Amino acid sequence: MSGETMISVFLGIGLAASAGFRVFVPLFALSIASYAGLWDLNENWQWMGSLSAVIIMGVATLAEVFGYFIPWFDNLLDSAAIPMAALAGTAVMVSTLTGMDPVITWTLAIIAGGGTATAIKGAAAGTRLTSSVTTGGLANPAVSAVETAAATTISLASVLVPVLAAVLVIIVLAFVFRIYRKLRPGRRSSQ
Repeated sequence: MSGETMISVFLGIGLAASAGFRVFVPLFALSIASYAGLWDLNENWQWMGSLSAVIIMGVATLAEVFGYFIPWFDNLLDSAAIPMAALAGTAVMVSTLTGMDPVITWTLAIIAGGGTATAIKGAAAGTRLTSSVTTGGLANPAVSAVETAAATTISLASVLVPVLAAVLVIIVLAFVFRIYRKLRPGRRSSQ
């Protein structure tokens, strides 16, 4: 794999991870980056760099971000966002991979992009549900603020310094795995 291909893989994985926190933030970031000429997208996804796409993704991003600040409504958003995160993670990954065989592109997009987004969204949804149950939803806006900040940070790192984004994704996934191990059913108290 060439260096340019590896950078595009890092970009896609970073944006996919960001989709696990907020579905539209990475799509908006990618749309702006493409519109500004920072990133060339896969030929079938160049429409993401149009002004119309930037506006639509921007409006969707604002609606999603503000929706997550409404306790209990945020849990409803999570139930819809889990499959949407998988689709968004796959989409951002496939759109950033250029010059590769379509079989490899789609395999990477589904496994690395969709898988990363789904793992992070599942952990985020679990965190919000726990917050809703333990605090009656009062802490949910703080959880939402952290998630939005993570999505924004990882999206910006992905677009500007993809290698840094890949490192951030590894850290986030390690954290998600640690939480999963602590919360999984059937865990013995002696562990």
